[in-house]
Amino acid sequence: MQSDPETQKLLCKVAKAYYEDGLTQQVIGQRFGLSRIKVSRLLSQAREQHIIQISIATPPGSYVELEHELEGRYALDEAVVVPTQDTPQALRQALGLAAASCLVRSLQGHETLALTWGNTLLSTVAALPANQWPEMRVVQILGGLGHPEADVYGADLVHRAAQTFGAKARMLAAPGIVASPEVRTALLADAQIAGTLALAAQADIALVGIGRPTVNSVVMQSNILTEAEFTALQALGAVGDIGLRFFDADGCAIPHAINDRIIGLTLEQIRAIPRVIGVAGGPEKFEVIRAALRGQLINVLVTDEENARQLVGDGVTSRK
Repeated sequence: MQSDPETQKLLCKVAKAYYEDGLTQQVIGQRFGLSRIKVSRLLSQAREQHIIQISIATPPGSYVELEHELEGRYALDEAVVVPTQDTPQALRQALGLAAASCLVRSLQGHETLALTWGNTLLSTVAALPANQWPEMRVVQILGGLGHPEADVYGADLVHRAAQTFGAKARMLAAPGIVASPEVRTALLADAQIAGTLALAAQADIALVGIGRPTVNSVVMQSNILTEAEFTALQALGAVGDIGLRFFDADGCAIPHAINDRIIGLTLEQIRAIPRVIGVAGGPEKFEVIRAALRGQLINVLVTDEENARQLVGDGVTSRK
């Protein structure tokens, strides 16, 4: 419904003062004898009557529209899309640079940051800029895996990220997977281990890789899983994992005995972290990314253009 001519004139004047002159609502109110709340209502009214028509110019070569569509379809807080690359190494580097940028602008220097592990997270940590944030803490989500000197595993990534940020590192002094539930119970009774896991569960931000279990994946090549465990997980419908917690095509946790031997956060604990940045890309990762989105295991996604376009065209949104 259109206003009378005098009101429309006022709407136009208020809109010009706010958008063209850059004045605050308080200053506009003082100029025109209005309260700040009245100015806010007039601006809303001007938008409703199309006196204010906002046009956003998308930068050339960016994926803003694709990211926006991806965010809407899967109820993401944010999506970051990078160009699809010719080689896995180039893609990991591109994803790492984008994820590092996304992470750093989310930080003020006093947060607790939790990390999983993997090659893509290694590229992300390598791309982090140096800072001096002594109040910040970087913590492992999952205990140690494989050889301690391997740079893709949690302890090394946590140490490197903390060193780069000038932050405190909090290591999880336990294996990621142990021989039996009894051993796990005994380790979780240790105050240092329990305290580190509690800190990880209370993190402000988590940076996670999204794994896909195959015979050539790191979990198999490093003998983290046995062939029998791998076969059983596949039979139960496992399509991916975050922090060695496996999930199905709907993002639901896989009920397997391995869960009772893991020293690390559960999927529910990871999902409860306010900002969970998942980083994954490549032609083999579509199904696992989609599953993580459907299960709302992450709320920020960093991926490549090919996966992003498949995801927005898939027609399957996240579970509510």
